[in-house]
Parts: sequence; C-alpha cells; structure tokens
Amino acid sequence: MELKTLTYAVDSDGIARITLNRPAELNTMNGDFWPEMVQVFKAIEHDMAVRCVIIASTGKHFTAGLDLNWAGQNALATRGGDLGRQREAFRRHVKELQESFNVIDNCRVPVIAVCQGGCIGGGVDLVTACDLRVCSADAYFTIQEVNIAIVADVGTLQRLPYLLPQGLVRELAYTGRKFPAAEAAKWGFVNQVTESHDDALAAAEAMARVIAAKSPLAITGIKQVLNYGRDHSISDGLEYVAVWNAGMLQGEDMTAAVKAQMARQSATYANLKA
Repeated sequence: MELKTLTYAVDSDGIARITLNRPAELNTMNGDFWPEMVQVFKAIEHDMAVRCVIIASTGKHFTAGLDLNWAGQNALATRGGDLGRQREAFRRHVKELQESFNVIDNCRVPVIAVCQGGCIGGGVDLVTACDLRVCSADAYFTIQEVNIAIVADVGTLQRLPYLLPQGLVRELAYTGRKFPAAEAAKWGFVNQVTESHDDALAAAEAMARVIAAKSPLAITGIKQVLNYGRDHSISDGLEYVAVWNAGMLQGEDMTAAVKAQMARQSATYANLKA
C-alpha cells in the first residue's frame, strides 16, 4: 500500500498501527490524507487478523488540522457557473471528508488515538471518532474551526456531545479555546494522561494488547451494540443486543472463555471469518 501522509503496519499480535507522518507540516490534513484514511480502514476491514487499531502521530503535534492552503485551492476549484451547482458540489465534498472519519467510527475493532501536543480542528473530528483516547501531558484539543469562521463539519459537533456535557461542548465550540490534557482527563474525554509521548504510546500499546487477547467476536459485538445504542433509544438498543447475542453466542468463543476461566488460563480465539 503506497501512502503519502500515513504509515500503516500490522504486528503479529493483531494490532494495526496508523501513523500521521507529515511532522514538518504539523501533520496537517491535505488532499492525500482523506482518501488514504479510507484506504487504510478498508484494508483493516478485510484483514481479519486485526484485533485493535492505534492511531498515532509524529513530531511536536498530533495534527494542526485542515491544510488551509489545500482547502483554499479546493474551494476555488468549485467556483464558477451556477451557484446552486457550486453549493451541491461542495456538499458532496464535505460528505467525502466526513467519510474519512466515519470509517474509524464504523471500524469493526476498537480504535485508540494517541495524542501529543496540539490536536486541532480536524484532529478533534478524528479523535472523537475513535473509541479510546490516550495523551501526553502537553496535549491539548481545540475546536479551531470557529477561529476561522467555520462551523466544524466533519464530526466534532455530532460526536463530542456523547463524550462531554452539553455546556462544556458549547463552550469549547463557541470559544475555540484550548482544552488541555488535565481538564480533558477530568471530564473523561481521555482515558489516560502520561508524562511523555513515548509513555502514551506504551499505554495505548498495553491497552491494545489486552483488547487483542479477547474474543474478537465479543469485541466486535460490543462495539456494534455500543454504537447502535448511542444512535437509538434504550428500547431499540436492548432489542438489538438481544438479537445480536441470540445469533452470535452460538459460536465457540464463549465455551473457550469459560473453560479458560475455570482452568485459570488464557483463552486463545480464532480470527473472524473473512
């Protein structure tokens, strides 16, 4: 897989690692970034050996968000001709950008974001689509869009209200202020704050290894049920999990897990079927 803005690798324990790899440009999200994220998660979706994903970054900052030079050029390219057609084309453009983070949210396995330094603008869209967030003590999060007179449109305003109280979400969205690591931990936005970026990577690695050792059928079911419950009523969610377990508990994993527990051993689970 040839990538310009990311690196991608899967280790023998089933942990996939995606790394933003434009540190000199503060890992800004240019025209190559968006389709590459979709491409990588498509590969994950077809690789049943993957049990967990870690998204990390390089350099001083996790990401400074949208590459404004690329965005400006793209906006100019959509101008000209009928105004209605211009705006319809822009709507499709935004929907394509949204899909680059929808693939994270919809990934069949848990995704852990590891942040250092600034996680700005589109970076917040990205990490709110992840299941878990770990960061170094110098990390901060900023809904930067309001500072450049834009309404955040790639997922932050839709997902953040499920992760933080409404009043705090609105304060961060209206003011564009920094949301530092210590405050993010206080409100449960991040799962863990470590002293350094290396420590954050190690913490995410340890978490991913625990997840990867669990039944992949149970893990994908938990994620499906949690996401469904988030987007539906409690009644709908209860019906969904009842139907899910009615079908999926017929597999071998629960028997293996119970036997391992009784023998005080660790169970080994087969990959999901491609």
